[in-house]
Amino acid sequence: MKRYVPRRSRHPGDKNERRKRIFSLAIHWLCFLKRLRLPSVVLPVYQSLQKDYADYLQVQKGLSEASVRTLGGYVEDFLQGFFHNHESLRQLTIADLDEAIVGKRRDHGYSRPTMRMYTSGLRNFVRYAESRGWCSQGLAQGIVSPRVYQAESLPRGPSWNDVQRLITTPERDRPQDLRDRAILLLLAVYALRSGEVRALKLNDVDWERNLLFVPRTKGRKTEPYPLSATVGEAIVRCLQEARPRSSYRQIFLTVNAPIQPLSGTTVWKIVAQRALSLDPPVVPHRPHALRHAAATHLLEQGLSLKEIGDHLGHRALKSTAFYARVNLTGLREVANLSLGGLL
Repeated sequence: MKRYVPRRSRHPGDKNERRKRIFSLAIHWLCFLKRLRLPSVVLPVYQSLQKDYADYLQVQKGLSEASVRTLGGYVEDFLQGFFHNHESLRQLTIADLDEAIVGKRRDHGYSRPTMRMYTSGLRNFVRYAESRGWCSQGLAQGIVSPRVYQAESLPRGPSWNDVQRLITTPERDRPQDLRDRAILLLLAVYALRSGEVRALKLNDVDWERNLLFVPRTKGRKTEPYPLSATVGEAIVRCLQEARPRSSYRQIFLTVNAPIQPLSGTTVWKIVAQRALSLDPPVVPHRPHALRHAAATHLLEQGLSLKEIGDHLGHRALKSTAFYARVNLTGLREVANLSLGGLL
């Protein structure tokens, strides 16, 4: 089997980047051991605004932690750039907002759906800032989102054969491999989101009744699923042979110190490294691509959209109908339909 070897760049700045990374890890580790105390940091002037808005989203709007984190990220990104050249939000103009929005497309290559999410998040923040008297009135009305056409894009995931290759690669007994296999199975079999896998806690598995309780990142609810024997066995091996002792309740933790729950970046790397190590590599190799692949596979097996939506944890049928557009088998049947009797 071909081994995945990360491609090394010959850019002259790589050596400095590696040095910075080593220093960052060393500082993090020493702080964790309480052997190093960093000097107090002057907080950004906009942090109080950002925190006030985050509290509003969580308490007043009732948004999930994931949604608050996403919207807060958009706001922090904007405020960081704005306060680099301004001292108060009262100086905010529509030109500043236009430049921030155009810059996302020009400098970062945001797609139209992503641009719509960014502008919507920015408009909601500015509307809240107007209500608190932080900025001039009427600015939010001038923020226009790009038009995104319905059914403009298709969900893209690997074929189910590629998914099977991904989760049936030869097992090794290293703790990291045992942990990663359990994560891949949860992503592929149960079509979980990355955040839902990371949020799983020890008491979310009912071993007596063979049930898995999934904490949904959207909707703030927990849903029970039958625990597959294969997935259950992978979780058991992870807990017994791979998971380090820790006071954290999350099932999946880092295998190297400092021991802590996984980040979204770590889960992304788990999927990407395993996918790119295969020959040929599995693409796309994002955690969410496995969710798309599972939904498409269920559709091809003849399950109804309602059944697929229940499996994915969708609250609205239109969210699941998104996958009906990739049912090539059904579309071919329609294309081959004889219309002779209707003409």
